[in-house]
Amino acid sequence: MAQLVECVPNFSEGRNKEVIDAISLSISSSPGCSLLDVDSGASTHRSVFTFVGSPESVVQGALNAASTAFKLIDMTRHSGEHPRSGALDVCPFVPVQNVSMDDCVRCAETFGKKLAEMLHVPVYLYGEAARKESRRNLPSVRAGEYEALPEKLKSPDWSPDFGPALFVPSWGATVTGARKFLIAFNVNLIATKEQTHRIALDLREQGRGKDQPGLLQHLQALGWFLEEQNLAQVSTNLLDFERTALHTVYLEVCREAQELQLPVVGSQLVGLVPLRAIMAAADFFINRDGLFIVEEEHKVRLVISKLGLDSLAPFNPKERIIEYMVGGGDSPLVSLSLRNFVQSVASRTPAPGGGSVSAAIAAMGAALACMVGQMSYGKRQFESLDGVMRQLIPPFHSAAAELLTMVDRDASAFGSYMAALKMPKNSEEEKKKRDASLQDGLRQALSVPLALADRINLLWAPLKEMVVHGNIACKSDAQVAAKALETAVFGAYYNVIINLRDISDPDFKSATERRAAAMLTEATESAAAVLLAAEDRK
Repeated sequence: MAQLVECVPNFSEGRNKEVIDAISLSISSSPGCSLLDVDSGASTHRSVFTFVGSPESVVQGALNAASTAFKLIDMTRHSGEHPRSGALDVCPFVPVQNVSMDDCVRCAETFGKKLAEMLHVPVYLYGEAARKESRRNLPSVRAGEYEALPEKLKSPDWSPDFGPALFVPSWGATVTGARKFLIAFNVNLIATKEQTHRIALDLREQGRGKDQPGLLQHLQALGWFLEEQNLAQVSTNLLDFERTALHTVYLEVCREAQELQLPVVGSQLVGLVPLRAIMAAADFFINRDGLFIVEEEHKVRLVISKLGLDSLAPFNPKERIIEYMVGGGDSPLVSLSLRNFVQSVASRTPAPGGGSVSAAIAAMGAALACMVGQMSYGKRQFESLDGVMRQLIPPFHSAAAELLTMVDRDASAFGSYMAALKMPKNSEEEKKKRDASLQDGLRQALSVPLALADRINLLWAPLKEMVVHGNIACKSDAQVAAKALETAVFGAYYNVIINLRDISDPDFKSATERRAAAMLTEATESAAAVLLAAEDRK
């Protein structure tokens, strides 16, 4: 799969459509860059651009955008609700796919150095790229904003990381760095700017100062008023959404607003959001309210409704959730039609092979079991079973999705072994390196079928319950599900055994063989028990 870095440059222009369009064009026309989103605000006088590409591509795309902005934005005339220190205020690089945070730090350093050389402007590094602890936090670097720069640049403490320590009135200063995925999330209130800022001070990690920390960690927040919408917002940045969740921020704002007798009227996501953040919010509301929702699409709709994400503008998940925008990479097997997948298996190549087919069969088996549950839930004649089915359907629904990912994982793991076979072996050093890579490739190839069998063997208990309680008209579907899952474990077992032949570590070899044999025995006995339970139902 390709390397993908997300770049999110924030420009101090949110009102002039021609300028915004020109910057958009400079990004979208940069080779290797895909512009995913542009979010502009008149009151904030700011536009947030989100694009992805390879590390080299996004650096060049950001430079192209900065070059365009340098000609069109004049900071001497700028005013807006959002804090800012320059025309290109901040330009973070975020790891998305097959890249590390270190890769993104290098992107920021390369971009900062080239930007300073190209435009002769001061550039600061922040986040994971910061060279000083005092510059890790963006608000600290931006303290005093654009207006404070003439004096700030005279201080040795604020010498830029790149470029001259000179004030460029039309540009100001740019901050660039590397960070985790940041969620820009605003909660709407019918209130004054001062009231929303009071809530922001209570919630943000910084709070009101050292002696008065806020309630939520990893959260930046302030309050402002949007003239064009005639409402106020608690504007937040979630710096680590896995520590402080989207729904947590929303509910805390609602709680604070209720104490002040202020109405909350929905919320707004600026830019893109990771699917994980939406799913975490969905799971929270499902558990809190005792709901039964398993489909991803329905979970997304639930969150849109609960958070009021469409209160200011339509919220289209396909255009706002980054995984939906980026897609799955380089033509994964699971994206093929069934016909093309079968043809791919039948082709004159070793992958996809038995491992991928086993994973596909397993996913189909889990999906069949899920179907049996769905055909037993929410129907009047099986109303007494609703509680049981609420427990039994989710394991099969999630398993079907997980097992499907192993179709490609198996082919990819085998590809590592095939790549090692092609390594040179002209010298003793090359032979040693090749042998080590071959052993590593074999272990990767073994890990997928072992994980497949492990995942399948978690399903036997709920499958037996499904057979006992499910819609009798679907008995044959449950029987097919049992045989499909058993067959997939057989496939996993044979894939393990054939790859063990060339493993050089005897202890690892024997331990893995015992583990695989135990998995096969468990699957054989469990499938027999499920089929026997099915036969007992008339």
